[in-house]
Amino acid sequence: MGRDVPATHFSRDDRRRYRDKLKRSLDVLARMLGEARFDAERPLAGLEIELNLVDDRGEPAMKNAEVLDAISAPDWDTELGQFNVEINVAPRELGGPGLVELEQTVRNSLNHAEAQARTVGGHMVLVGILPTLKESDLSEGTLSANPRYKLLNEQIFAARGEDLRIAIDGVERLHTYADSITPEAACTSVQLHLQVSPRNFAAHWNAAQAIAAPQVAVAANSPYLFGKELWRETRLSLFEQATDTRPDELKAQGVRPRVWFGDRWITSVFDLFEENNRYFPALLPLCDDEDPAMVLEAGGVPTLSELTLHNGTIYRWNRPVYDISGGLPHLRVENRVLPAGPSVADILANAAFYYGLMRVLPFAERPVWTQMSFSAAADNLRAAARHGIDARLYWPGMGEVTAAELILRRLLPLAHDGLNLWGCDPKCRDRLLGIIEQRCLTGVTGATWQVRKVREHGGGHEGLRRMTLEYMANMHTNEPVHQWG
Repeated sequence: MGRDVPATHFSRDDRRRYRDKLKRSLDVLARMLGEARFDAERPLAGLEIELNLVDDRGEPAMKNAEVLDAISAPDWDTELGQFNVEINVAPRELGGPGLVELEQTVRNSLNHAEAQARTVGGHMVLVGILPTLKESDLSEGTLSANPRYKLLNEQIFAARGEDLRIAIDGVERLHTYADSITPEAACTSVQLHLQVSPRNFAAHWNAAQAIAAPQVAVAANSPYLFGKELWRETRLSLFEQATDTRPDELKAQGVRPRVWFGDRWITSVFDLFEENNRYFPALLPLCDDEDPAMVLEAGGVPTLSELTLHNGTIYRWNRPVYDISGGLPHLRVENRVLPAGPSVADILANAAFYYGLMRVLPFAERPVWTQMSFSAAADNLRAAARHGIDARLYWPGMGEVTAAELILRRLLPLAHDGLNLWGCDPKCRDRLLGIIEQRCLTGVTGATWQVRKVREHGGGHEGLRRMTLEYMANMHTNEPVHQWG
């Protein structure tokens, strides 16, 4: 959903033409995969970070247009809500000082953005769900000004035909309704990108699915929504429900949700794009004038804009991405399970853990996804979102163990080996993976820290507000959360 779209209405003819164009795009993608037309020489890693905006009291600040004007940098953009912004960090190689440079780039960008935001009365917060957010803060009037958000809102509710029901049973219970998709804006994440070759894509996607649960467990940072303590990573359940186009009748018929883990391991990236076409009607049936087959036959690179736009409205937790850079097409795995924060050091530790594992697991002699069912991976993810670092997860050869034990005994050594294979700077490798290790040993994640502090401050909205201000102060030190005290 990254591109701008015009505000418009769609006719039956628009939808028919879009369906035909999407099918042609799929046929062209199949040809390109068969003819090995993709850039796969340099595996590159990049990331996107979504942030919340607050005022001096730690309350939501509906100021993203003003803040972006003040920042005035092309790598910053709007997100769904007026209290959201996003930074896109350029991809780079992970070898040598790559992770060190990535961390420094993110810190410099965020420090500059925070300084500029202050000039218009705003502050940046890296957190999965802003703890001080109230239901009254979320309505169609708080959508960002870009027409694509209004259009997406209209199309989701046209498909659904009724208000969204949000029901999350955690430590406390939240049952409410929403008349717009703005609850989705409460979900702020870090998205990790990894460019891979078509030949290796399926193995990378399967590996990313298998490790999604341990990622979430050790990085959980979203325990509160609308003043209630729910799951340790409430963001996953909220995001699933806030973009659901299905009324109850379609759910009962087994229609897939648009926020989706999937239902099987894959053998090719084409499996995912073909599933998109087979299971999901178009939300934004916008066609361009390109004939992808003619472009390909002329030796060019088709944009496949209908295919990419459709893919952008299907929110897989690990999403395939087709893109063009430097005149060459490439494929990426976009890992979407992680919350933002708590600090830049924590974000980079989460990234190092993921990228290290993704250098080893896809190439294992006996891959993990051949030893466990897909449903076990899906169950793991739900358990991790609900219980965080205390979740019990299934892993081949270990059975059901705590997330901390799985990470310490099995996954951290693999991530260490993977970063070595990437050629990462050893000091940076040890520092970042040491943060993951200490979260496991201390049991402290962003979620557990937030809960403890809110209880210390007496709970209620005032407790959430005071905790948020303390959280922001710690965030700016760039100390990892397990050292926040």
